[in-house]
Amino acid sequence: MYPIIFQFGPITIYSFGAMMALAALTAAWVVHAELKRYGYNPELASTMVFAAAVGGLVGARLLFIIEEWSNFLHAPMNYIFTGAGFTWYGGFFGGAIAVSWVLKKYGIPWLVGADIGAPALALAYGIGRIGCHVAGDGDWGTITDVPWGVAYRNAIVGWADPNTGIPYPPGIRVHPTPIYEFIEGVIVFGILWSLRKRGYAPGTMAWLYLILGGIARLVVEFWRINPPLALGLTEAQWFSLALIALGTFLLATRGFKPGLARAQ
Repeated sequence: MYPIIFQFGPITIYSFGAMMALAALTAAWVVHAELKRYGYNPELASTMVFAAAVGGLVGARLLFIIEEWSNFLHAPMNYIFTGAGFTWYGGFFGGAIAVSWVLKKYGIPWLVGADIGAPALALAYGIGRIGCHVAGDGDWGTITDVPWGVAYRNAIVGWADPNTGIPYPPGIRVHPTPIYEFIEGVIVFGILWSLRKRGYAPGTMAWLYLILGGIARLVVEFWRINPPLALGLTEAQWFSLALIALGTFLLATRGFKPGLARAQ
């Protein structure tokens, strides 16, 4: 693992931050292209991505604090002023709220904006997971003997079982689930990108993203080390099931019908 890419005096470039920046730039490029295709000001791409990043960070931290509420009450500053401790679905909802505000401000229909953002979100998520992999931020998977298993010995959170805190003995390898999620993100992006010009009703790409993204996270959680919340499923899997159900309902009732989108 390479948590730090290089240091020059007081300047330190972290691999996780670098990949987050690359994810944001990639998302901005995708959104820029889609805004232009729909006939909107493509320069709004940076505003949308910035709003998504800020809203996502706030939402991810808030959900993490809720999950760790008892510990947060004992030492709140340790949870507020730290670079660690984020939960993906909190970031998803926080980013969606922030981008919705931007769409309303600039007069872009919400469903059109959601379709524009869906492929970008899928790709950015996958690239961001590469940052998790190279930094070793504790979201690896279960112990395995598959040939591609990884030992995160230089992980920024310590090479230990995230649930118990017990360090792994020498020779242990685990499923590199961030890589799995990168592959999933690229696949979801590819599907959405290939379908976006087929004239479907506004919202169709967004509903598809809810289904495909939900399935992707639902599946990878079977290799992730996260404690079950209920019925043997983790919190992330319950969120995934809810989004899959919502996306399926919306797709069945509103999606795939011929739309009147302005895009060409």
